[in-house]
Amino acid sequence: MNSPPAHLGVLAELLAAAMDPSAAGGDHAAIYVERVAVRWLMGLVGYPTDGSMGILVSGGSMASLTCLAAARHRLALRHGWNDRQDGMTGDRPSLVVYLSSEAHTTLHKAVELLGLGTRCLRVIPVDADFRIDIDALRTAITVDRAAGLLPFCVAASAGTVATGAIDRFDLLADLCVAEDLWLHVDGAYGAVGILDPDRSDRYAGMDRADSLAIDPHKWLSVPVECGCAIVRDGALLRDTFSLVPSYVRTEEGRGIGGLPWYSEYGFQQSRGFRALKLWMALQHAGRDGYARIVSRHNAQARTLAGLIDAAPDLERLAPVELSIVCFRYRPAGMPMDDERLDGLNKAIMEEIQSSGDAFVTQASIGGRFSLRANIIHYGTTDDDLQVLIDAVRAVGGRLATASKGER
Repeated sequence: MNSPPAHLGVLAELLAAAMDPSAAGGDHAAIYVERVAVRWLMGLVGYPTDGSMGILVSGGSMASLTCLAAARHRLALRHGWNDRQDGMTGDRPSLVVYLSSEAHTTLHKAVELLGLGTRCLRVIPVDADFRIDIDALRTAITVDRAAGLLPFCVAASAGTVATGAIDRFDLLADLCVAEDLWLHVDGAYGAVGILDPDRSDRYAGMDRADSLAIDPHKWLSVPVECGCAIVRDGALLRDTFSLVPSYVRTEEGRGIGGLPWYSEYGFQQSRGFRALKLWMALQHAGRDGYARIVSRHNAQARTLAGLIDAAPDLERLAPVELSIVCFRYRPAGMPMDDERLDGLNKAIMEEIQSSGDAFVTQASIGGRFSLRANIIHYGTTDDDLQVLIDAVRAVGGRLATASKGER
């Protein structure tokens, strides 16, 4: 998901480098700008700001790691120990994290880095629309509790990286409340899809999540790096990370203590001025501007899906929820098993990537190799969609014919 940088974001990077402030904290412009920009971002996706806290980080990987650290800290305190003092040692039940088979691998990394180990991961199957299966999730929680384990977090997706699937947040939130679990939403790519009126109903309940990860450097076209970790309980987030030297310790409301010291809300002490490019991009485009971009990209994805469905030699492999379309070339009148189709489509992808005419990546859909088109460039036109279709069909036809001749 390599989006083009917003022009004002590029300028903001230059200005931020010239000012070169330390964004650890203090009473200066960089801190005011980050506080405002993050709250604007919360408002953009409908996340409650009262009591919540957000911090800009490098991207979705660090955002989810930050949020899950807060989840672990809450769990430990509720069960009578302090993970910051005691770690994960001692005679305690293993903690369990639940995510779908479509979840991003950054969540696996976060579980490893938090010392939980991947054996504490439960990968839950998905339904026909690639959303986490709620009944299977409920069963897994019941089984783990009966085995003496300690379920503590469900990681949902607001737009999976493979297909753009959006989990059913209201149902997940109800389940997490009933089971006393933390609900984290990975919205690195797709959380801003809520701005599309034709898709906003899919996000019902996202505002009930305990934490949310967003990458403005994806669909909002803020230059890399710019991710955001948002936690509903801001005091908990501070309690999870705060360990500051005496020479920068502040008392709230006094001196330079009127604004948050971001070094107390995440792992970093030295922090770059990421907020300026986000603030300028949001200021320039506004909610309405981003809503138009997101809505247009989603509509273009549906247009692309229509072109695929109409072509006799193309096959769509997943529903189109946001701006991602997964499909493959399947030569008409030339029977091929899935293994040969996988090899053919991999070769198509590699040749198209090398040609420079268009660009597709890949995804594994039900074990099948899929060509994956992700529309997040603000300059993409409907003509570009036809260029992609023509390129895939031309390269696919030539490679399939050559393959048939070799046999």
